[in-house]
Amino acid sequence: MKAQPADHPLNGLLRTERIPHIWCPGCGIGTAFSACLTALLNSGMDLTKTAMVSGIGCSGRAAGYVKLDSYHTTHGRAIPFATGMKLARPELNVVVFSGDGDLFAIGGNHFIHGARRNVDLTVVCVNNFNYGMTGGQCSATTPREAQVESGFLNRLEAPLDICRVAAAAGAGFAARVSGYDPLLSERMQQAIRHDGFALVDIWGICPGRYGKRNPISPGSINAALDRLPDLTDTLAANARDEYGRAYREEAAKLVAPAPPALIEARFPPPQGGRREILLLGSAGQRIITAGEILCLAAATAGLHATQKNDYPITVMRGHSVSEVVCSDRPIDYTGIDRPNLVVALAQEGVARKAGIFRELGPDTVILKARDVSLPDTSGTILELDFKALGIRSQDRALAALGELADRRLVLTRDMLGAALQLRFSGRLLDAALKQLEAGGNSPAVVG
Repeated sequence: MKAQPADHPLNGLLRTERIPHIWCPGCGIGTAFSACLTALLNSGMDLTKTAMVSGIGCSGRAAGYVKLDSYHTTHGRAIPFATGMKLARPELNVVVFSGDGDLFAIGGNHFIHGARRNVDLTVVCVNNFNYGMTGGQCSATTPREAQVESGFLNRLEAPLDICRVAAAAGAGFAARVSGYDPLLSERMQQAIRHDGFALVDIWGICPGRYGKRNPISPGSINAALDRLPDLTDTLAANARDEYGRAYREEAAKLVAPAPPALIEARFPPPQGGRREILLLGSAGQRIITAGEILCLAAATAGLHATQKNDYPITVMRGHSVSEVVCSDRPIDYTGIDRPNLVVALAQEGVARKAGIFRELGPDTVILKARDVSLPDTSGTILELDFKALGIRSQDRALAALGELADRRLVLTRDMLGAALQLRFSGRLLDAALKQLEAGGNSPAVVG
């Protein structure tokens, strides 16, 4: 594309101060780009509500030449950026302009899911069978017999058909077109008018890289396109509602969630300042729930509270750790280096945080189960015999909170009772209160 006369219709869409463009003479990108702009102009769409998204590579330069809202995104990520834009602003017309390397090789996962969801995007792929910008290496569409700068690699890999992948993933519109087809712009208009994910796979020539070593011409492109299977039946079977509209319709049927509960500050906290609490247990001991209850209890005393949890992906076995910070001032740092209080209820949790114990001084209180062993530490140890008290493993955390409340360490009985009412209801609340009473006033042994 070269500078056009001042009255040329494309000038309304171009940043003319950036023309001529940087694409090589004879590159198919310029032709495809010009056809895309013509299609936008002839489509009748509101161009003030049209955005172009591109990625990295030669084709990615397109977004910088248009007088539209445009986004030059990270490598392979044009479709997720465009998807977010379309879902957040459904009134926008969103066009993705990219190449086979960026859109389909690097961004193949996003390409598949964009088609699968049927997001209303017009996706223009200038397919020149190589990574032209970075040296002419093979891409996901490079023919096996091609000579490219990555040696033999393309001979080991079957090239992917962009349109067949799009159709298999659920796209309702996919068209293969030569970049030299006189009807190229009309095919793009069809894609623009399609309500859903629409792909135009434009076969073009990379004269600076691929074309130097491989015989390719408009005629050979047409012959190759003619040999490919027709997609009409597959695409027709993919017809369905566009994703964003269907999402909004389903979401509108949902009952709106209740607003967050307003927790009134009713009780004086037993201590001021910042208090850091480490809850150490194993899966099934309700350590995370105990951390939540502790945060809610802090809120009933007007304190700020944060919670960070650590457990393995297996969930049903292994350690369970909750780090809670309560403070009468806003909490900027949520980490715990030297806790004021440690509750050790299972060996797995202690092992997970073993290194912290040697850093503790006598000002740190450690409430531990009698059957749990601790690393050497200078912390002040309180021992509780849960087995002798008949407290099950899954109830240890709640019983430990009751013990802390009785000793006015971090929380009080009033704070704990209010937190349980905020966290539970019905039979669960009754069971929690009953368990709390059963474990109340239990003798702890100072170690």
